[in-house]
Amino acid sequence: MSKRDIKVLNSITKTLIDSCQGYETCCEVSDDDYSLQQEFKRREQERRDLVAEIQMHVRKIGGDPEEDGSMAGAVHRGFTRFSSLFRDDEKAAISALDDGEEHLAEKIEDKLEDDELLPQTRELLQKAHSSAKSGESFAEMLD
Repeated sequence: MSKRDIKVLNSITKTLIDSCQGYETCCEVSDDDYSLQQEFKRREQERRDLVAEIQMHVRKIGGDPEEDGSMAGAVHRGFTRFSSLFRDDEKAAISALDDGEEHLAEKIEDKLEDDELLPQTRELLQKAHSSAKSGESFAEMLD
């Protein structure tokens, strides 16, 4: 059973790492708006803490935690950088953040359909889902 949990959590960890990098990009391109930069940094740190918590759980159940983001995330960031050449960097970054948060929430929802996951795994997935939905609402508010 824990092999399944490890696989699920590592998959979500990759996407969470991608979202950390998304918040970092938004912070870098936000137009010197200190309060907005602080909110991006806060959300990025919240995600990094969640990644660390999941990685610790993966170790606890006998697995090797994921340390890197996904290839799809790298491609998405590259596309975002390319598209930002043609429109406002901040707007492009926020749009990409919104897309990423929606993708993360949907991915977690798919994983939560697995009834055979350990209770601790489900709890971490629900925490990640809540964070993704909050991030999606935040990005939509800015868009």
